[in-house]
Amino acid sequence: MNKIPMTAAGHQALDEEMKHLKTVERPAVIAAIAEAREHGDLSENAEYHAAKERQGYIEGRLAELEDKLARSQVIDVSRMSGENVKFGATVTVFDEDTEEESTYQIVGDDEADVKAGKISISSPISRAMINKEVGDVVEVNAPGGLKSYEIVKVEWV
Repeated sequence: MNKIPMTAAGHQALDEEMKHLKTVERPAVIAAIAEAREHGDLSENAEYHAAKERQGYIEGRLAELEDKLARSQVIDVSRMSGENVKFGATVTVFDEDTEEESTYQIVGDDEADVKAGKISISSPISRAMINKEVGDVVEVNAPGGLKSYEIVKVEWV
């Protein structure tokens, strides 16, 4: 059973989604199925089929969330320190091609949101930066070609 690394915020977000699905979405879809059944012939009842499809999605997502939460390894970033890039680090990099600085936090797969500056631990740029330190240059084989980044700062926030 592989552990799934995630920050405390990522764990909380998955837990809240699971609670929402169980307390709001599941009861709503059960009510929708019951209402659609009252309309008669189920073979031609689009509302019934849509509600059953939604129910299937909800139950599948709940099973997925329960599995991820059971296998989660919550890492408290505030207790971490060091010069090397690791999971949870907030890394400022200098793009040597565009000469722009960007800041990313390395997080779990489910937490990744590039627009919010959070990149997945399994992304090519994260994998290239792991165990590197300030001043190191990493090369990333990106979809647009080879990119070079210099690590400017490693923070634990």
